Amino acid sequence: MEAKFYTKLNNKTVQCNLCHHFCKIQDGNVGICGVRKNENGILESLVYGYPVAINIDPIEKKPLFHFLPGSYTYSLGTFGCNFRCANCLNWDISQKKLKSLPAEEAGQKYFTPKEIVETALENNCQSISYTYNEPTIFAEYALDIMKLAKKNKLKNIWVSNGFMSDECLEAIIPYLDAVNIDLKSIDDKFYQKYCGAKVKPVLKNLKKLKAEQIHTEITSLIIPTLSDDTKMLKGLAEFIVKELGAETPWHISKFSPEISWKLKDLSPTPNEAIYRAYEIGKNVGLKYIYAGNMPGDEKENTYCPACGELAIRRFDYNIERFDNHGHCAKCDKNL
Repeated sequence: MEAKFYTKLNNKTVQCNLCHHFCKIQDGNVGICGVRKNENGILESLVYGYPVAINIDPIEKKPLFHFLPGSYTYSLGTFGCNFRCANCLNWDISQKKLKSLPAEEAGQKYFTPKEIVETALENNCQSISYTYNEPTIFAEYALDIMKLAKKNKLKNIWVSNGFMSDECLEAIIPYLDAVNIDLKSIDDKFYQKYCGAKVKPVLKNLKKLKAEQIHTEITSLIIPTLSDDTKMLKGLAEFIVKELGAETPWHISKFSPEISWKLKDLSPTPNEAIYRAYEIGKNVGLKYIYAGNMPGDEKENTYCPACGELAIRRFDYNIERFDNHGHCAKCDKNL
């Protein structure tokens, strides 16, 4: 399928305008994402209609803790990604470069946007999540699904690295209800060395999402020796408070080297590093901080920031609610 978000240049070269790489792609080649191919001067999306991962997930798995808690979301992702994160857990799909359609390379089945929406409704999901790999690289497919989902009163969620172009972001915002953005660090050198990207566009897009009142939650992976620096984490938390608001949920997660794409020589994140990041966030004023990958830990629960009352208890992806329709049962504060 011919892609959107691109410009034709000279000599059958095209420029993809979907993310901040703005790849210039010569005839016969693919962009950094590996799934947008120049075919004789026409940019083609090789993944439109070909999800390689489809699941019904608890919304807490995205993770989203303050958006439709306890509900299920219909989740899908494709091959490809515009980042090269050394810590990637889904590298088997995200780092695959395609030469042709997945149906030809891997025998994948084609799913129309209508089929995706119908299946989500049949399974009593309240939302559709574009996740597992970076949804920006299959934005044409995501947009067609999102438009149908909105008509059918389903919410749309992106789990994203936040590196989309202004043009892409403007296109999805009218249909977007919630995002979890993976803010990996506040340090641009980290982004360049370990992700193959830059942090500035991510920060800019986060501020845009906030301005457009899209429900936003942040996830940061705490990688020993790489993204666990106290000064960096303080700067990251301060950015969230200042630019996105103190009520923005911040999920801090543990790194597991054995399932990462690279970085297998590093140590797993100790609990103490998660607790330290938690305290850093609290000290700069964040109201909702969550310790990821630590089932049963009290720091996975939601407490009222005004009175401290337990609002939602979590164990893994199971929840027990004590709030009153999003309000604290004790002081009635909006959570």
